[in-house]
Amino acid sequence: MADDFNAEQRRYLEGFAAGIGAARMTGGLALGPGAPAAPAEPTGPDAPHIKAQDATVKAGGKLCEQEKWKRAESPFEGHNRLIAEAATGKAPKPEDNFRWRYHGMFWVAPNQVSYMCRLRIPNGILHHWQFAGVADLADAHGGGYVHVTTRANLQVREIAPEHAQPFLDGLTDIGLTARGAGADNIRNVTGSSTAGIDAQELLDTRPLAKSWHTWILNDRTLYGLPRKFNVAFDGGGVMPTLEETNDIGFQAVEVLDGAAVAPGVWMRLVLGGISGHRDLARDTGIVVRPGDCNAVADAIIRVFIENGDRTNRNKARMKYVLDAWGFDKYLAAVEDKLGRRLDRVAPEHVAPRRATDRFAHVGVHAQAQPGLNWVGVVLPVGKMTSDQVRALAAIARECGDGQIRLTVWQNFIMSGVPDARVAEVESRVEALGLTTKAAGIRSGLVACTGSRGCKFAAADTKGHALVIAEHVERTVRDLDVPVNVHLTGCHHSCAQHYIGDIGLIGAKVVVSEEGDTVEGYDIVVGGGFAENPKIGTEIWKAVKAEDCPGRVEALLRAYLARRESPAESFQHFTARAGAEALRDAAEAQPALKAAA
Repeated sequence: MADDFNAEQRRYLEGFAAGIGAARMTGGLALGPGAPAAPAEPTGPDAPHIKAQDATVKAGGKLCEQEKWKRAESPFEGHNRLIAEAATGKAPKPEDNFRWRYHGMFWVAPNQVSYMCRLRIPNGILHHWQFAGVADLADAHGGGYVHVTTRANLQVREIAPEHAQPFLDGLTDIGLTARGAGADNIRNVTGSSTAGIDAQELLDTRPLAKSWHTWILNDRTLYGLPRKFNVAFDGGGVMPTLEETNDIGFQAVEVLDGAAVAPGVWMRLVLGGISGHRDLARDTGIVVRPGDCNAVADAIIRVFIENGDRTNRNKARMKYVLDAWGFDKYLAAVEDKLGRRLDRVAPEHVAPRRATDRFAHVGVHAQAQPGLNWVGVVLPVGKMTSDQVRALAAIARECGDGQIRLTVWQNFIMSGVPDARVAEVESRVEALGLTTKAAGIRSGLVACTGSRGCKFAAADTKGHALVIAEHVERTVRDLDVPVNVHLTGCHHSCAQHYIGDIGLIGAKVVVSEEGDTVEGYDIVVGGGFAENPKIGTEIWKAVKAEDCPGRVEALLRAYLARRESPAESFQHFTARAGAEALRDAAEAQPALKAAA
C-alpha cells in the first residue's frame, strides 16, 4: 500500500502519524471510549521538555525536526525497537539515527556506512584493562582501530548495524557506558588529565567529574536538551582542560583574604563557551564550593531546558540565551531555581591562575609523588590500531600505575611510572611507531574526523593534517618548539580550530566558472586558552587543501625569523606582531610569492 503514495504524500502521512503520537504522549487525544481524562499538564521524566516545546508552539514557534522526533517517541522507550531493526542489518531512518545517539551510536553514512560509537569516560581516566577491552570490542564489532577525541574520550568506528547493541553490551562488561554521549544531551565530562598527580593543582577534579557523571546518568530529565551541552572541571594544574570552550566551566581558584567569602580553594563559574561560534566562556564573578558544583550546574541546565531555542538548531546552544538575556538575567533565573543567592568575589580577591604548560600532555613530567612520573604519548590526529592500544595498555600495567589518562589534545598519558622505568616506557612506545617527544608539529596536531567519516565535513582533515606534518618536518627543520595546528571539517569545530596557534576550518573552494569545487580551508592564527584565552583571527579564506602545507610552512618561517627569542611562543608572537603582520610576512616568503 505504501508504494501507492508519492513521496510528498508519504511525508504528509509520516508527519500526521508523528503528530498523533505526540498528541497522545501529552494527553492531547483520547485513546478510545472510556479513556481517562487527559492530565492537566505533562508528567514523567520528559515533562520539562514537553512543557518547553508547548511554550514554543504557543508563542508561535515551529519545532525543529529533532524536537518532533523526541516528542513522538522517547529514544529510551524506543530502544528495544531500535535493537530489533538494527539486528536485521537495516540502516536507521533519520529520526532513528537521532534516537540511537542517545545510546552513543552515530550512523555516519554516506561517509562510512556504519555506526560510530562515542563513549563516556568521566575525567578521561580508564584502567588498563578497560583500554584493552575497548580495543577488543573494536576488533569484534568495529574497524579495528580507536580514536581519542577532543573531549578526552574514545570513539570506535565501522560498527555494522547488527553489531550496535553487542558493542554497547560489551562496554557494560568492562564497566563503561555510552549513554547520552550524543544528540541533545550532556556530553562526556572533562577534568584535569593530571588530577591527583600534579604538584601545581589546587584541587583534584576526579571526584567532581565522576560525581557529575553519575548525576547525569541517573536523572532522565537531563536528557533531551535544546542542543548538546558541555561541562568541564579544571583543577588549576599545569595541564589545561580547555574549560573555557565549554557551556559550563568550573575553574579551581584561590580566593584571598578580604573577599566576601572565606579564603581558600573555590570553583570559579564561567559560562557560554562554544569556540565554533567564536565565543569562549566568560567569568560570571561567581564562586562555588566544590561540593555545590552539581546543584549549580543542574540549575543552569534547567534554565536552559526551559528557555533554549527549540526551533533553530543553529541557535540552540546556551550561548544564545546568554546573548539575548545577558548574564545577570540568566544568573537570576539560576538563583531562583536554587532558592538562594550565589557567592560573588571581585577579581582582585582571586589569585591569578598559575602558568600552564602547553605541552604537558607530551613527554616525561615529574609527579607530585616523589620518584614517579607521567609520560605523554603523541598520537598524530588521535588514531591507534587495536594492537597498539593493547600494547600500550600492557606498558601502563607493567611500568606504571595501570591508568590511561586521555587528554583534550587527542592523546593520552600514562601515570605512576617510576624513574627507573621511564626509559623502558619511551623505548616500548617508540617500538610501536609512536613517540613521547614534545617537538615540532606532530605533538600539537589536532584534527576532527573529517570527510572520511563525517557528512558535515568539507575536507579530509585527518589526511590533510598528516600531509601538513610531513611537509613541515621536511621543510622547516629549525622548528625548535611545539606549535598547535588544529584542523576541523565544519562549523561545529570539533577540533577547536579557533584556539590553535594555526587553525584550519574546512571549506569548498571554487576552481572554475562552472562552479566546480575542491577541498580546502579558511585559516586563522593566534588562538589561545588557559591563562591566555583568545579566539584566533582569520587571515586567509578558501585556500585549496594542496596549498595548505605551503601556507603553514610560510607562517612558521615568518614566526621563526621574527620572534624575539626561542622562548617567545607562536601565540605570544602573534599577539605582539598582529595577525595581519604575520600574514604579510608569510606572503613575503619565497615559496608563497612564487605560488602567487
